[in-house]
Amino acid sequence: MERRIKNGIWLIVAFCAMTLSVKAQDHETAVIDSTRLTYEVTGDVRDASTGRRLQYVNVRVSGKKFATVTNADGGFTIKTNEKPQQLVVSHIGYRTQRVSLQDGNTGNVRVRLVPNTVILDNVVVRSGNPETIVREAIRKIPDNYSKVPELYKCFYREIAQKRKNYIYIAEAVTDMYKTPYKYGVAQDRVSIVKGRRLVSPRQKDTLSVKVIGGPVQAVMLDAVKNLDILLNEEELALYELKMGDPVMIGDRKQFTITLTPLYNIHYALFFGTLYIDQETLAFTRIELSLDMRDRENATRAMLVNKPAGVRFRPREMSFLINYSYDGESSHLSYVRTLFRFNCDWKKRLFATSFTAVNEMVVTDRKSHDVKPIPRRDSFGGHQSLYDRSQYFEDSDFWKDYNIIKPTESLEDAVDRLRHR
Repeated sequence: MERRIKNGIWLIVAFCAMTLSVKAQDHETAVIDSTRLTYEVTGDVRDASTGRRLQYVNVRVSGKKFATVTNADGGFTIKTNEKPQQLVVSHIGYRTQRVSLQDGNTGNVRVRLVPNTVILDNVVVRSGNPETIVREAIRKIPDNYSKVPELYKCFYREIAQKRKNYIYIAEAVTDMYKTPYKYGVAQDRVSIVKGRRLVSPRQKDTLSVKVIGGPVQAVMLDAVKNLDILLNEEELALYELKMGDPVMIGDRKQFTITLTPLYNIHYALFFGTLYIDQETLAFTRIELSLDMRDRENATRAMLVNKPAGVRFRPREMSFLINYSYDGESSHLSYVRTLFRFNCDWKKRLFATSFTAVNEMVVTDRKSHDVKPIPRRDSFGGHQSLYDRSQYFEDSDFWKDYNIIKPTESLEDAVDRLRHR
């Protein structure tokens, strides 16, 4: 874990106060032409029986590679270059739903997902040994994932909160180049196409803390490609693996295998769940949460640097990595990291809670005539979006790109920060 953190990428959470300005910028990175997205569909996704808003639901245009995920309020916006006919909506534990748009309803599409009941065939269970299933899934990675270089168009967002107040918001459209999955991540790169940021101007919001994250997170946290994170013999030997209850993701049956640390060693391990497609044995979803029982280990894993006199108290560090299956192979589709921690000052009585979230969704994918992103244009592994983006106030800023729709509270936060 310490090795991975030292070679990781950092997100600066809660930044030094500064005067906000509004200006355009000539981007240093190469801008790769994107298809003009002139059609837009908006809507929300909820549980059909309870009405509960469903977050992080996969939404894509049928027959196309355009995709997004729902936000924390269950809302989504998806754009395409031609009039869409159908959406495909899928989520863990629910039946995949195909939503027709032929009646021209693209302004407020209401999707109500029905929970899926899993019926297991005895012959599908294979050995039933979780270690055997995981090892076989690792062995099949070169067959189950892309065998050719790919270029992803992505949307990336960083936010930081002090208590419940947003103090930093940054967003970007990025290009991500990925080599075939039989190789590692050393040659995978990310470049910024367009970005913006807003920072609280109040001096009392000032705090500099570094934790793992940044636009390159989708490269480093692609656990199926970056096997050093978890999926190797040395790391797996540190965990107890157990079969969990099977689930459906979309219309596909999944093994669930839980991870529990076996030992208290010199670095923090994870609690987690692996979701593995029962037919292909591809990893579909990986959920990891850092073991917080040893505060010193957790602090070493999360904290890179802090101001003198500040006491750092870790509360949570979790990762979510999703992969989507297109009928032939699986592809990285969504990565989310969440950090919660408290900071207090030796002369103050009460601690202040901070939350940092960054997320990346793949909105389009290209696998023909793909060229690597030049090193001079790639985003640095130790840079946050804060280091490279500038302020914008442009109503058409995201006009030609798919994004994760902001939550209502995030939209309010952007407006408040912009007018402070």
